[in-house]
Amino acid sequence: MTTQTFTDAERRLTLAALMIVFLLSALDQTIVSTAMPRIISELNGLNLYSWVTTAYLLSSTVMVPIWGKLGDIFGRKPVLIVGISIFLAGSWLSGLSGEFGTVLGVPGMVQLIVFRALQGIGGGALFTTAFAIIADLYPPRERGKFAGIFGSVFGLASVLGPIIGGYFTDHGTVQIGTHTVAGWRWVFYVNLPLSLLSLFMVIVKMPKLEHRRAGRIDFLGAALLIAAFVPLLLALSLAGHDFAWTSPQSLGLFGLSIAALITFVIVETKVSNPIVPMHLFRNRVFVTANLAGFLISMAFMGVVMFLPLYLQLGRGVSATLSGMAMLPLMAGLIAGSTIAGQLVTRTGRYKPYMITGASVLLVAVFLLHDLSKIGHLGHLALLLAFVGLGLGPGQSLFNIATQNAVDPRDLGVATSSNQFFRQIGSTVGAALAGALLTARLAGLPGGLNLGALEGMAIKAAAEGGSAQAGPALQAALIHAVSGVMVAAVFVVAAGLVAILMIPALPLKSRQPAAGAPVLEKAEPTN
Repeated sequence: MTTQTFTDAERRLTLAALMIVFLLSALDQTIVSTAMPRIISELNGLNLYSWVTTAYLLSSTVMVPIWGKLGDIFGRKPVLIVGISIFLAGSWLSGLSGEFGTVLGVPGMVQLIVFRALQGIGGGALFTTAFAIIADLYPPRERGKFAGIFGSVFGLASVLGPIIGGYFTDHGTVQIGTHTVAGWRWVFYVNLPLSLLSLFMVIVKMPKLEHRRAGRIDFLGAALLIAAFVPLLLALSLAGHDFAWTSPQSLGLFGLSIAALITFVIVETKVSNPIVPMHLFRNRVFVTANLAGFLISMAFMGVVMFLPLYLQLGRGVSATLSGMAMLPLMAGLIAGSTIAGQLVTRTGRYKPYMITGASVLLVAVFLLHDLSKIGHLGHLALLLAFVGLGLGPGQSLFNIATQNAVDPRDLGVATSSNQFFRQIGSTVGAALAGALLTARLAGLPGGLNLGALEGMAIKAAAEGGSAQAGPALQAALIHAVSGVMVAAVFVVAAGLVAILMIPALPLKSRQPAAGAPVLEKAEPTN
């Protein structure tokens, strides 16, 4: 099979469409957060607060490897079109949630959760297909600069998302005739024009990308994958918060997940066209790069998840200022991702920049491990900038290393697996950070409750103010969040060890034909 060729104009137009797609997916992970307090106050769903995020996370995560495999079978373009269409429909319906009150006995908050899950199904296709299309258009050595740009888009969206979400929530309420449209609904409606534009560009301007492998869809594998990871993600998201880790609900979900996962592995070794080919786990780059991505994503969530809560309740700053304090982290991430991508394209080597990024991250997180010694927000912002700088290279280089090491026929599933393991890592990191924080709070005199603290912050944000905490509560939060930072130091160290184990294959400067063998031969210099 020969390599498909593209004109420069086709590449430029396709990249422009992918940038919009990527921006959509990245924005939607952050834009909702600042609107949630107002949504809860209007739809009366404080008890379902976490489910709005969990529903999107569940559906998008479990669909990532399925979309990747469908792209390998049917081609990236039709999969991307379907994904954008589902995302568009989910965004529109999410904006309509509760607009007409209870519908067919379903209250507005439950409507939002269902439509967020639908949005997540489409969103799962956007990230993974965008990276796979870059791999189709450019050889591995050239992907670094573009992957770095896309990492920058993610960082930019992380900065703009909360700002845009807050602006629409506070100032977007409009009167249409006798009907009032609440400002928070535009957080979802803003996706519609961008989705339509990207859909038009993909349909009309994107060249047809030939699919790599014919075959039947592995429906049983897809069902077992969902059965394995939906209970796992539910257990990790809800255990320790809605029910205890040792409760029958938690143990039952973990047990179901393990049983389905074992069955999934057995099935995948026997079918002719598996969702996740088991032979990929014999590829050392695939295994170690995904392990490193899992650990770094896990540490990242541990570092950033409770910093806004600590700033608002532990330091008494406003919600707006706590959001602004995270901007240096995203600026560092953009810089680290862009610089690493450019250096990889120039040198054809990725491992030195992975090691450098993880080392910077390790030092920065270590300096954050005792928050009681950080007296000024400027000091915290500087450390977060270095956290972002260390995270930047991982935004693209783990994916490039994996793509470079697999057969082109497995490109889609390899790309989606990288995203899948990183999202699982984020979920595990969030769950373990929450469990550790809860345990440290409960172990203090008075046995503080994390749910009550989150309720304080949500209520204050909904009322447009800032939460104030007494000296005892501030000290407790500093103690608890510092413990999470200490745990993150060990996770980053484990991630650095995993990076050191990644074989340093030379990046190819030409696009290989599908079916061409991929040799695992590490460079002796690394």
